[in-house]
Amino acid sequence: MTVPSSQNTPETLPDRMSELLLAMVEKLVDDPDSLHVDTDTNDAGTTFRLYVAPDDLGKVIGKQGRTARSLRTILSAIGSKANHRMQLDVLEDDEADDFEDDEEGSDEAAED
Repeated sequence: MTVPSSQNTPETLPDRMSELLLAMVEKLVDDPDSLHVDTDTNDAGTTFRLYVAPDDLGKVIGKQGRTARSLRTILSAIGSKANHRMQLDVLEDDEADDFEDDEEGSDEAAED
């Protein structure tokens, strides 16, 4: 699949990378329906939060983190070509609420 470089803009890149992540990871897990990606884009770049079923977390992280590291390498390589920093967090699906609570707590702590 070749995409014209005019379509690789910083505005479309996070959506396209989310699709790529899901396409790769759904082949690794037993429960692909539980996969979802949240993105947070700002001036510094994009953070992808990949949520997987608890039973599939080890499959996505891999032995000694090699699979997750490979996914991060792919994102980093594509991002560097587009001059856009990309990070990947792999989380259990039930951690979505906990992660949002942690972010709110860190904002309150920063105000003190």
